[in-house]
Amino acid sequence: MTTALIADDEPLLRERLRSHLGRLWPELEVVAEARNGREAVELFDLHQPDIVFLDVHMPGLNGIEAARSVARRAQIVFVTAWEQYAVQAFEQGALDYLVKPFDEARLADTVRRLHERLQRPSRPDGGTLDAVIEQLSSELRQRTAGRPWLQWIKASVGSSVRLIPVEQVAYLRADEKYTLVVWDGGEALIRKTIRELADELDPDRFAQVHRSVIVNLHQVAQVNRGPNETAEIQMKGRKELLPVSRSFMHVFRQM
Repeated sequence: MTTALIADDEPLLRERLRSHLGRLWPELEVVAEARNGREAVELFDLHQPDIVFLDVHMPGLNGIEAARSVARRAQIVFVTAWEQYAVQAFEQGALDYLVKPFDEARLADTVRRLHERLQRPSRPDGGTLDAVIEQLSSELRQRTAGRPWLQWIKASVGSSVRLIPVEQVAYLRADEKYTLVVWDGGEALIRKTIRELADELDPDRFAQVHRSVIVNLHQVAQVNRGPNETAEIQMKGRKELLPVSRSFMHVFRQM
């Protein structure tokens, strides 16, 4: 039986892709779903699927970095909202590339290509695959280089709006559809998801350490290692401890 792994940080998009695949390719078994690139690599090593659907833009380890780990061992299909990425390269046939939001007809083309590739006796051409991954990586760097990062966070306090300088923010924590912002001067809930903020904050200052937590690295006092490759963070001048999940431990691996 042909097996597949789906990696996307959006649960609804994973479910949508799984649902489409169930109708187009009922014999395909989706053996695992990953929420980020690091989890994708771990689940790939565990299940060794034939096909990996990788979202390009995921927190922590992105889809391109994950592809480097699983390349040559599976057929890779990138899924992303950034349509300008190396579309021509994928049209050369080394891999496939789905632009969100894709429809079932487009996915049917992908399924057809995958059927053809899997009938070949050899794995994907390593040289072409490496070239495509390098091209994607270069475009990703260009897209983020010189990007204006968020300088202020707007928070409604009563009838007024407060502008919080991001350098004063200690951490952000997801609270259902809202995000709790904790800074030197207090706390506030804002109508923005943790994922949206992760895309807007300077990665040299802020790091996501858990699916629900982003911390200001300049305000980290210490990281206490825990069981099963997890940890807890204590921020400067604060008593609360923040969780670091296994998928984000790479942020502190050099410590």
